[in-house]
Amino acid sequence: MSELPVTYADIEQARKRIDDPTVVKRTPVEHSTSLASMTGADEVILKLEHLQWTGSFKTRGAYNKISQSLDSDDPPASVVAASAGNHAQGVALAATKLGVDSTIVMPTTAPQTKVDATRGYGATVELVGKDFQAATSHARSLAADQGGEFVHAFDDPAIVAGQGTLGLEMVEDVPDADTVIVPIGGGGLISGIALAFAEHSPETRIVGVQADGAATVHDSLDKGAPRTLDEVDTIADGIATGGISELTLSIIESHVDEVVTVSDAKIADAILLLMERAKQVVEGSGAASVAAMLSADLDVTDETVMPLLCGGNLDMTMLMELVIHALTRRRQLLRLRIRIDDRPGKLEHISGLIAEHGANIQTVRHDRALPDLDVGEANLVFRVETSGTEQASAIVSSLSDAGYDVDVVG
Repeated sequence: MSELPVTYADIEQARKRIDDPTVVKRTPVEHSTSLASMTGADEVILKLEHLQWTGSFKTRGAYNKISQSLDSDDPPASVVAASAGNHAQGVALAATKLGVDSTIVMPTTAPQTKVDATRGYGATVELVGKDFQAATSHARSLAADQGGEFVHAFDDPAIVAGQGTLGLEMVEDVPDADTVIVPIGGGGLISGIALAFAEHSPETRIVGVQADGAATVHDSLDKGAPRTLDEVDTIADGIATGGISELTLSIIESHVDEVVTVSDAKIADAILLLMERAKQVVEGSGAASVAAMLSADLDVTDETVMPLLCGGNLDMTMLMELVIHALTRRRQLLRLRIRIDDRPGKLEHISGLIAEHGANIQTVRHDRALPDLDVGEANLVFRVETSGTEQASAIVSSLSDAGYDVDVVG
């Protein structure tokens, strides 16, 4: 095996550089009996890195990179980075702490909360392009024009070494972990963590997880070279890089045992499950590890499992969409379209039938001018809060038994 571009000694040096709790704090772990029961695992121990400053692990790599650069013979006057949000905040905080100006290029699709937070940490923010690749291209040009140093999100040994300090914490937190599950965007995080475990606990299985709409690792491993997607499509913007690098691919090939992919629907389920059962609010990238653990593609029966919750910057608009989507799938939000003869008393009668089941009507819409309706007919569209599938089914049955033509439309 050829020598890897990052060593365990690099991670040890990175830990010394970031030994400042105002920059990087040690994040806690928490046992989840609910997730253990749901997966058949012996223990599930969540690593709560989403509670880190800036809401993610990214400050670790950024601070290590920038501090190394400042110690060089030709220290930069400023730094430039591209990011969908978490790397942006990590670079902004690290640069401000080290007294360096920073400019962050973010995609125009970046959540406003992450844009605002990045500016709050002291960076100048430019919104360019619709994805990470476009933002990266502009950031590189900006760095060249301004003479600043480009701080890559993952394709840099110093970044990987910095992220590896999280791996040191994890192996110290749970030295007997059978499986560690780590989200993969560009691969810098899992590379650093895998190197730390390879040194201290090589028998631990390292599992990476990507979102279906941004998955590149399997293809890269098959081809033996990094593959990049032209477009990404996932709610997990923190891992929506659309590509890995030769550096991270080499470490993944050497030290990552398995890589699985999960759908956005599974990630959304995991976000809500973590809120309900673990009382933890995480973003899509942070929940991907739990989504993988719950998938049929990963067996953790009787194991001690450590899923990494690596990002907590969940946009409130996204949260609202996720909650509505999940409640609709659980039939706790029920949309009913009911065809009626448009006569007085019908709305009252139907509302009464729904009320008999203790459900709450949120909204009702009366549609008359539709091409599939005969003269004198109308559709009533109800949005109803229920306790779940059983109550929803009972409501539909009652309406049908009363002679109404009922469609569940959401």
